[in-house]
Amino acid sequence: MVEVGPAGYPAGSKGPVDAVERAAAMGFSALEVQFVRQARMAEANARAAGRRAKELGVLLSAHAPYYVNFNSPSHETRAKSEEWVLRSARICHQLGAWILVVHAASYSGSGEEECTEAVVEALSRLREAMGAEGLEDVTLGLETMGKLGSWGTLEEIGDVARRVRGTAPVLDFAHLHARSRGGMNSPEGFERALRQARSFHKARLHCHFSCIEYTAQGERRHLPLASRSPDYSLAVAALRRFKGGLTLISETPPPEEGARAMLELLA
Repeated sequence: MVEVGPAGYPAGSKGPVDAVERAAAMGFSALEVQFVRQARMAEANARAAGRRAKELGVLLSAHAPYYVNFNSPSHETRAKSEEWVLRSARICHQLGAWILVVHAASYSGSGEEECTEAVVEALSRLREAMGAEGLEDVTLGLETMGKLGSWGTLEEIGDVARRVRGTAPVLDFAHLHARSRGGMNSPEGFERALRQARSFHKARLHCHFSCIEYTAQGERRHLPLASRSPDYSLAVAALRRFKGGLTLISETPPPEEGARAMLELLA
């Protein structure tokens, strides 16, 4: 079954509990809370939103700050990146959010293998720290990235997911489309991506969908669903046939309108 919802609170939401209630009233069964600028939420609010989400059948996820870089040339930034993710994971635990989406690294002048090793080392430390704090229920989701200078091909993510427990791929179809310069242009392309992710991750799969503008260097900006780049209708059959739990988060602007259209086409 595919759980569908928007990235971020629906328009007009007055806090996390209201956001959950609005998402449920719109017919969504998922919601991704955004900590992309800062990871901050009062514990009482987080726990209240988590209880309400459980009551209403809304599956929560969250997105860590964009400025995480486990491969930064600055050792201070690497250390801060781990703290930002750990802070986000604590809130996820309070919310009952099952996965925390992370943009893990930029190559920053290093090779792909060196960057992958930096990601493995950081995530291994994080999983150890999360275990010590009782945060084992939160999966660290590694998002496929759309810029050629960013770490995060599906192959790189698979390598890390096989080596670090408690990690999982996050398929961002727009990023896959941008990085391949338009490669997600057939139903078979979506099938291949889902099959590849399933080859190393057997549990629930978390996905993002948006349309996207791209250049020779990859991702430039997200676009409304009507731009059909990639064409969501090409993904529908693959999503319906996927075996096992799958969450689909709309990042196409505005996210709740995109999520509503995605849900309608899936049905």
